[in-house]
Amino acid sequence: MKAVLLDAASLGDDVDLAPMAAAVDELVIHRHSEAAQCAARLAGAQVAISNKVVLDAATLAALPALKLICVMATGTNNIDTGAAAKHGITVRNITAYGTASVAQHTLMLMLALANRLPLYQHDVDAGRWQQSPAFCLMHHRTVQLAGKHLVIVGQGELGHRVAQLAQAFGMQVSFCARPGNEAQDRRTSLAQLAPLADVISIHCPLTDQTRDLINQAVLKTLKPGALLINCARAGIIDDDAALAALRQGRLGGMGVDVLPQEPPRQGHALLSALAENLNLIVTPHNAWITPEARQNVVALTAANLRQALPQDH
Repeated sequence: MKAVLLDAASLGDDVDLAPMAAAVDELVIHRHSEAAQCAARLAGAQVAISNKVVLDAATLAALPALKLICVMATGTNNIDTGAAAKHGITVRNITAYGTASVAQHTLMLMLALANRLPLYQHDVDAGRWQQSPAFCLMHHRTVQLAGKHLVIVGQGELGHRVAQLAQAFGMQVSFCARPGNEAQDRRTSLAQLAPLADVISIHCPLTDQTRDLINQAVLKTLKPGALLINCARAGIIDDDAALAALRQGRLGGMGVDVLPQEPPRQGHALLSALAENLNLIVTPHNAWITPEARQNVVALTAANLRQALPQDH
């Protein structure tokens, strides 16, 4: 079996690809691939391995030998899964490869926002501490997480891990009902929990039910000073509405690891707002990038290859 890895660079240069190579007869590795290059690069291959490279219907139709697509991520939105099914191509993804990494990143954002790190760092850079008549600065009101209420959207493995870490800080944790299924869910709805939340953290997929879940109407119900964190997918928070609430002082802080277009070559309102003196953090979709998590991507993808391919490959 011949496999082609289309975007090895998305895993970084410090991972060992040997487990994937051992699962197939031949592994051809490309660091980067544009969508227009895929048909030629995958010609004659039985397996395509991709993280974010798009494999659309036209490309799949041109690859009669292709039998398996391994996505090195949880989301498969870069694959035309309908076309894959039509052509008898199996699509396999991976899950829970970066739970510890993303949970750690989520807590980093929470702690930094609670302690008003962006604001105080700006003050230090501007020389305000150096000129202070007192030994410390305390004009930005910080938040002690102990005793505060964290509302988590998404009760999967990642949501549970974030809850465990938050509880170690003495936080009260609530999971909200699945958006769009509140009537059948015994958990409390987000609409009911939002006004009680000191922190809301998003750990659910982007679906029709979760798009713009945190919108202007929800933001208006939050406690003044509430913190909002998104390490899931862009589109779940109405970024423009949240930014307006942050500028108006109704939202206490916001941290996101995702934007609608990545990389954001055309810019984004949140990136422009970083120049303002706001309690705002934008990280470059790198919550998942610990070396351990990236190597786990390789291990889980290799397991998918072994399970899906004949043992005498």
